[in-house]
Amino acid sequence: MSQQLFELLSTLLNEVETLSNQEEVDLRAKIEALKSEVTKVPSQSLQHTVDTELELASRMDKLTSKLDEVDEMISSAITTDPRVKSILSSTADVWMPVITASSDERRKFSSLVNDGEPEAEENKSRKVA
Repeated sequence: MSQQLFELLSTLLNEVETLSNQEEVDLRAKIEALKSEVTKVPSQSLQHTVDTELELASRMDKLTSKLDEVDEMISSAITTDPRVKSILSSTADVWMPVITASSDERRKFSSLVNDGEPEAEENKSRKVA
């Protein structure tokens, strides 16, 4: 299809040049540059990006599926055991900020938790000793 387009452009350009008795060097160069761009084979990095995007999409699909399973389990547990609903409600202030956090907020939270781990280990070792 693109080949037909460029043949048409070339034919039209030839007609314009014939009618005007002037060679359209600039226009011909632009058409050739456009043809070169359109028919260019994608670079390796572009293919790698496409592969990476497909891989990410696949991982997102798997994560979505797992989240759906968790949602189903929680919904089922809430329906069958009123204590589950009570526990989730009473602890929402702990887990709700974590699951609704942005990726930046999760990183900050994660670094706070990781920063606290050595301290927690020190406290454990003091209690044991």
